[in-house]
Amino acid sequence: MVIIDASGSILFANKQASVLFGYGHDEVVGFSIEQLMPERFRTRHLAHRASYIQSLRVRPMGAGLDLFARRRDGSEFPVEISLSPIQDGDRVLIAAAIRDTTERVRARAELIAAREAAERAREAADRANQGKSRFLATASHDLRQPLQSLALLNGSLRRVVADPVAADALEQQEQAIGAMSRLLNALLDISKLESGAIQPELTDFKVAAIFEELRNEFAGIAAKKGLELKIEPSEECVYSDPSLVEQILRNLLSNAIKYTRQGRVILHCREEPQQRVRIEVLDTGIGIPQDQLPYIYDEFYQVGVPTNSTRDGYGLGLSIVQRLVKLLNLGFYVQSEVGRGSSFALVLPPSMREVVTNRTAATEQPRVQHPVSKIHVLLVEDDAGVRNATRMLLKVEGYRVTAVGSLAEALATARADRNIDLILTDYHLGSGETGTHVITALRDIIGKPVCAILMTGDTSSAMRELAMGNGVKVASKPIKAEELLTVLRELLAG
Repeated sequence: MVIIDASGSILFANKQASVLFGYGHDEVVGFSIEQLMPERFRTRHLAHRASYIQSLRVRPMGAGLDLFARRRDGSEFPVEISLSPIQDGDRVLIAAAIRDTTERVRARAELIAAREAAERAREAADRANQGKSRFLATASHDLRQPLQSLALLNGSLRRVVADPVAADALEQQEQAIGAMSRLLNALLDISKLESGAIQPELTDFKVAAIFEELRNEFAGIAAKKGLELKIEPSEECVYSDPSLVEQILRNLLSNAIKYTRQGRVILHCREEPQQRVRIEVLDTGIGIPQDQLPYIYDEFYQVGVPTNSTRDGYGLGLSIVQRLVKLLNLGFYVQSEVGRGSSFALVLPPSMREVVTNRTAATEQPRVQHPVSKIHVLLVEDDAGVRNATRMLLKVEGYRVTAVGSLAEALATARADRNIDLILTDYHLGSGETGTHVITALRDIIGKPVCAILMTGDTSSAMRELAMGNGVKVASKPIKAEELLTVLRELLAG
């Protein structure tokens, strides 16, 4: 605290003021107040002081400005100053309360710097995520293209090769292609989950619908190993993302069948207390030692499989399961005993409303069988390798095929020959064109809802919406030759 008169002379300074400015006690008394300011402020302050004398009131000094004081050694420091008039008989004195704000200014500067650093980090993270998204979009499409070519070429060769040795080589090649496809899908799934590219689409759905899909997918695989696959009926309805829940259960069932040498695998659903629904996958497999349970979610970790040894799978399934469980905020529990099997339980919230499954009773129509050689397939694929491999497979199977690389070529073909029985198109074509554009435009030209297969390497949630019926089926790349031909025959027969 200092007190000055109208001329600016310091009449009083308390001990704290003397210490703050680096002077001895009462040493500043008699100084002009301007001597405690940096020189650059002194001239202006004379005018400010005169103005204050004309309008005395309690107020802060230099509101909205950065104020600085000057120590005896010439160093400066930031301050806040409050002015209060004092009436001393006929004269007016001014009391100035001076506060050193060095720490506050430093803290504010650090906060601003931290916010700027956080903003830069956020922008960098956004750029990184955008880069990941671009990579994943490219990888989902482009990395699957050569695998798709290999799968279809393998299917073509298996149809024309009669030599037993060559047939055996092609069988092993098909297994290798399948392993490559599974690894690629798993790695892309993990990358998408880490980058935040997968966003849940929560809805109410019946567990039975997923159970039926899994039964169709795994019944043959289990039977081939001599295992009993028991999928119990369920009437439970839950609230979550059905596609992601199905992916969790698919990985759990795949693992259960893989690690079960004899016995059975069970998939069932139970109600739990607190209105929760528990879906369990049980097996009579090899089991997991208790000391290995903490590691089963690590990438490429497999129970009882040494590093760099021959593997059945890649140890990515449970890593994906763990990420999906966290994404969906579900309960997940594991129990296992060596030699007796394992239990994996997924706990979901129940549906809060009744789920109505819309099933239109379709009148059974007699299926018209056309000679394969008379069926005209229009193939639209911008990747030359995949286009040629697909055309070769279909021709070997006996279909008449016209193969083009763009929407414009497809439209020109349809205008020249409207006798097209099936459209087989890639989803992501060049120049921003999509397979849905192809199907819509071709149907307009042909004049009828020609059945179509939409092939895609994109596994994003948006692609799930494309499987909407109306004679259109979605096939995920890479698809095996037999699977593609089966989808084609089902569409034509329907």
